Amino acid sequence: MRAPISVIIPTLNAEGELPGCLTALSEGVVTGLIRELVVSDGGSSDGSCRLAEAAGAVVITGPPSRGGQLRRGALMARGEWLMILHADTQLAPGWSEAVAAHLERDGAGPAYFRLAFRAAGAMPALVACWANLRAALFALPYGDQGLLLRRAAYERAGGYPDQPLMEDVALVWALGRPLEALPVQARTSAERYQRAGWLRRGARNAWTLLRYVMGADPATLAARYRR
Repeated sequence: MRAPISVIIPTLNAEGELPGCLTALSEGVVTGLIRELVVSDGGSSDGSCRLAEAAGAVVITGPPSRGGQLRRGALMARGEWLMILHADTQLAPGWSEAVAAHLERDGAGPAYFRLAFRAAGAMPALVACWANLRAALFALPYGDQGLLLRRAAYERAGGYPDQPLMEDVALVWALGRPLEALPVQARTSAERYQRAGWLRRGARNAWTLLRYVMGADPATLAARYRR
Protein backbone atom coordinates (compact mmCIF):
# COMPACT_ATOMS: atom_id res chain seq x y z
CA MET A 1 0.00 0.00 0.00
CA ARG A 2 1.29 3.46 -0.87
CA ALA A 3 2.32 5.80 1.89
CA PRO A 4 -0.71 8.01 2.60
CA ILE A 5 0.70 11.46 3.42
CA SER A 6 1.89 14.31 1.22
CA VAL A 7 3.72 16.90 3.30
CA ILE A 8 3.40 20.48 2.00
CA ILE A 9 5.82 23.16 3.17
CA PRO A 10 5.68 26.80 2.02
CA THR A 11 9.10 28.50 1.88
CA LEU A 12 10.51 31.97 1.38
CA ASN A 13 14.20 32.37 2.19
CA ALA A 14 13.99 29.54 4.71
CA GLU A 15 17.37 27.88 4.29
CA GLY A 16 18.22 28.43 7.96
CA GLU A 17 15.12 26.62 9.25
CA LEU A 18 14.22 24.15 6.52
CA PRO A 19 16.88 21.51 7.33
CA GLY A 20 15.53 21.09 10.87
CA CYS A 21 11.99 20.71 9.57
CA LEU A 22 13.01 18.09 7.02
CA THR A 23 15.17 16.16 9.45
CA ALA A 24 12.27 15.85 11.89
CA LEU A 25 10.11 14.45 9.08
CA SER A 26 12.55 11.67 8.24
CA GLU A 27 10.94 9.22 10.68
CA GLY A 28 7.73 9.48 8.67
CA VAL A 29 9.60 8.34 5.57
CA VAL A 30 11.19 5.42 7.44
CA THR A 31 7.89 4.28 8.92
CA GLY A 32 6.12 4.44 5.57
CA LEU A 33 3.78 7.34 6.34
CA ILE A 34 5.16 10.00 4.01
CA ARG A 35 4.64 9.49 0.31
CA GLU A 36 6.24 12.76 -0.80
CA LEU A 37 7.46 16.16 0.28
CA VAL A 38 6.15 19.13 -1.66
CA VAL A 39 7.97 22.42 -1.10
CA SER A 40 6.10 25.40 -2.52
CA ASP A 41 8.53 28.28 -2.78
CA GLY A 42 7.61 31.94 -3.10
CA GLY A 43 10.74 33.15 -4.90
CA SER A 44 13.55 32.53 -2.41
CA SER A 45 16.86 34.22 -3.09
CA ASP A 46 18.75 31.86 -0.76
CA GLY A 47 19.35 28.11 -0.92
CA SER A 48 15.87 26.97 0.13
CA CYS A 49 15.02 25.29 -3.19
CA ARG A 50 18.42 23.67 -3.45
CA LEU A 51 18.09 22.20 0.04
CA ALA A 52 14.59 20.92 -0.69
CA GLU A 53 15.66 19.27 -3.92
CA ALA A 54 18.65 17.64 -2.19
CA ALA A 55 16.20 16.16 0.34
CA GLY A 56 14.16 14.63 -2.50
CA ALA A 57 11.26 17.06 -2.33
CA VAL A 58 9.11 18.11 -5.25
CA VAL A 59 9.78 21.84 -5.57
CA ILE A 60 7.37 24.26 -7.22
CA THR A 61 7.76 28.02 -7.44
CA GLY A 62 5.42 30.96 -7.81
CA PRO A 63 4.54 34.38 -6.42
CA PRO A 64 5.08 34.91 -2.68
CA SER A 65 1.75 34.47 -0.92
CA ARG A 66 1.46 31.77 1.70
CA GLY A 67 -2.12 30.95 0.80
CA GLY A 68 -1.25 30.78 -2.89
CA GLN A 69 1.87 28.74 -2.21
CA LEU A 70 -0.07 26.23 -0.15
CA ARG A 71 -2.81 26.06 -2.75
CA ARG A 72 -0.25 25.28 -5.47
CA GLY A 73 1.40 22.71 -3.24
CA ALA A 74 -1.89 20.94 -2.57
CA LEU A 75 -2.65 20.81 -6.29
CA MET A 76 0.70 19.09 -6.85
CA ALA A 77 0.33 16.63 -3.95
CA ARG A 78 -0.86 13.07 -4.62
CA GLY A 79 -1.40 11.62 -1.14
CA GLU A 80 -4.73 10.66 0.39
CA TRP A 81 -3.79 12.82 3.37
CA LEU A 82 -2.18 16.26 3.41
CA MET A 83 0.09 17.45 6.19
CA ILE A 84 0.92 21.15 6.11
CA LEU A 85 3.90 22.45 8.06
CA HIS A 86 5.73 25.75 8.19
CA ALA A 87 9.42 25.63 7.35
CA ASP A 88 10.41 26.74 10.86
CA THR A 89 8.41 23.98 12.57
CA GLN A 90 9.96 20.74 13.80
CA LEU A 91 7.72 17.88 14.90
CA ALA A 92 8.83 16.23 18.14
CA PRO A 93 10.39 12.74 17.95
CA GLY A 94 7.79 9.99 17.92
CA TRP A 95 5.26 12.05 15.98
CA SER A 96 4.80 9.35 13.35
CA GLU A 97 3.35 6.92 15.88
CA ALA A 98 0.65 9.37 16.94
CA VAL A 99 -0.15 10.29 13.34
CA ALA A 100 -0.34 6.64 12.30
CA ALA A 101 -2.77 5.92 15.14
CA HIS A 102 -4.93 8.85 14.04
CA LEU A 103 -5.03 7.68 10.43
CA GLU A 104 -6.11 4.19 11.49
CA ARG A 105 -9.18 5.43 13.35
CA ASP A 106 -12.55 5.10 11.64
CA GLY A 107 -13.78 8.48 10.52
CA ALA A 108 -10.55 10.26 11.43
CA GLY A 109 -10.95 13.96 10.78
CA PRO A 110 -8.70 17.00 10.56
CA ALA A 111 -6.08 17.36 13.27
CA TYR A 112 -3.31 19.65 14.40
CA PHE A 113 -0.28 19.50 16.70
CA ARG A 114 0.36 21.18 20.05
CA LEU A 115 2.40 24.33 19.72
CA ALA A 116 5.71 24.73 21.55
CA PHE A 117 8.53 27.19 21.03
CA ARG A 118 12.17 26.28 20.71
CA ALA A 119 13.00 28.71 23.51
CA ALA A 120 13.21 28.47 27.29
CA GLY A 121 11.40 30.64 29.81
CA ALA A 122 7.99 31.61 31.09
CA MET A 123 6.87 33.73 28.12
CA PRO A 124 7.38 31.05 25.46
CA ALA A 125 5.46 28.58 27.64
CA LEU A 126 2.66 31.11 28.29
CA VAL A 127 2.21 32.06 24.64
CA ALA A 128 2.22 28.42 23.56
CA CYS A 129 -0.32 27.58 26.28
CA TRP A 130 -2.63 30.34 25.03
CA ALA A 131 -2.30 29.15 21.43
CA ASN A 132 -3.20 25.59 22.38
CA LEU A 133 -6.09 26.81 24.54
CA ARG A 134 -7.39 28.99 21.67
CA ALA A 135 -7.22 26.01 19.33
CA ALA A 136 -9.10 23.78 21.78
CA LEU A 137 -11.78 26.27 22.87
CA PHE A 138 -12.45 28.00 19.58
CA ALA A 139 -11.42 25.28 17.10
CA LEU A 140 -8.88 27.72 15.72
CA PRO A 141 -5.33 26.41 15.37
CA TYR A 142 -2.91 28.57 13.40
CA GLY A 143 -0.61 27.35 10.67
CA ASP A 144 2.40 27.08 12.96
CA GLN A 145 0.57 24.26 14.74
CA GLY A 146 0.51 22.24 11.54
CA LEU A 147 -2.52 20.68 9.92
CA LEU A 148 -3.33 17.08 8.98
CA LEU A 149 -6.42 16.38 6.90
CA ARG A 150 -7.79 14.17 4.19
CA ARG A 151 -7.46 15.47 0.66
CA ALA A 152 -11.21 14.97 0.20
CA ALA A 153 -11.96 17.22 3.18
CA TYR A 154 -9.53 19.84 1.90
CA GLU A 155 -11.20 19.87 -1.51
CA ARG A 156 -14.73 20.04 -0.05
CA ALA A 157 -13.65 23.10 1.92
CA GLY A 158 -12.43 24.76 -1.26
CA GLY A 159 -8.74 24.61 -0.35
CA TYR A 160 -6.51 27.45 0.76
CA PRO A 161 -7.51 30.88 -0.50
CA ASP A 162 -4.76 32.72 -2.38
CA GLN A 163 -4.14 35.35 0.27
CA PRO A 164 -0.94 36.38 2.07
CA LEU A 165 -2.25 36.13 5.65
CA MET A 166 -4.95 34.30 7.61
CA GLU A 167 -5.11 31.57 4.98
CA ASP A 168 -4.95 29.05 7.83
CA VAL A 169 -7.93 30.61 9.61
CA ALA A 170 -9.94 30.73 6.38
CA LEU A 171 -9.39 27.02 5.70
CA VAL A 172 -10.16 25.93 9.26
CA TRP A 173 -13.42 27.87 9.18
CA ALA A 174 -14.31 26.38 5.80
CA LEU A 175 -13.76 22.84 7.11
CA GLY A 176 -16.80 23.39 9.32
CA ARG A 177 -15.95 20.86 12.02
CA PRO A 178 -13.81 20.67 15.17
CA LEU A 179 -10.20 19.64 14.79
CA GLU A 180 -8.47 17.13 17.03
CA ALA A 181 -5.28 17.99 18.91
CA LEU A 182 -2.68 15.28 18.40
CA PRO A 183 -0.43 14.48 21.40
CA VAL A 184 2.68 15.74 19.58
CA GLN A 185 4.52 19.03 19.89
CA ALA A 186 5.09 21.21 16.85
CA ARG A 187 8.22 23.04 17.97
CA THR A 188 8.45 26.30 16.12
CA SER A 189 11.00 29.09 16.00
CA ALA A 190 10.68 31.87 18.56
CA GLU A 191 12.71 34.33 16.49
CA ARG A 192 9.83 36.62 15.51
CA TYR A 193 8.58 36.85 19.09
CA GLN A 194 12.06 37.46 20.44
CA ARG A 195 12.66 40.21 17.92
CA ALA A 196 9.34 42.01 18.45
CA GLY A 197 8.77 41.17 22.10
CA TRP A 198 6.50 38.39 23.36
CA LEU A 199 3.67 40.57 24.62
CA ARG A 200 3.81 42.96 21.70
CA ARG A 201 3.83 40.16 19.15
CA GLY A 202 1.01 38.32 20.89
CA ALA A 203 -1.14 41.45 21.06
CA ARG A 204 -0.40 42.17 17.42
CA ASN A 205 -1.51 38.67 16.42
CA ALA A 206 -4.75 39.01 18.38
CA TRP A 207 -5.49 42.43 16.85
CA THR A 208 -4.79 41.09 13.34
CA LEU A 209 -7.19 38.19 13.89
CA LEU A 210 -9.88 40.54 15.20
CA ARG A 211 -9.54 42.82 12.19
CA TYR A 212 -9.73 39.82 9.85
CA VAL A 213 -12.89 38.58 11.56
CA MET A 214 -14.35 42.07 11.10
CA GLY A 215 -13.70 41.89 7.35
CA ALA A 216 -10.34 43.59 6.81
CA ASP A 217 -8.54 42.80 3.56
CA PRO A 218 -5.84 40.13 4.10
CA ALA A 219 -3.37 41.96 1.84
CA THR A 220 -3.71 45.12 3.93
CA LEU A 221 -3.32 43.12 7.12
CA ALA A 222 -0.23 41.39 5.76
CA ALA A 223 1.42 44.67 4.83
CA ARG A 224 0.90 46.03 8.36
CA TYR A 225 1.79 42.73 10.02
CA ARG A 226 5.19 42.53 8.33
CA ARG A 227 6.06 46.20 8.66
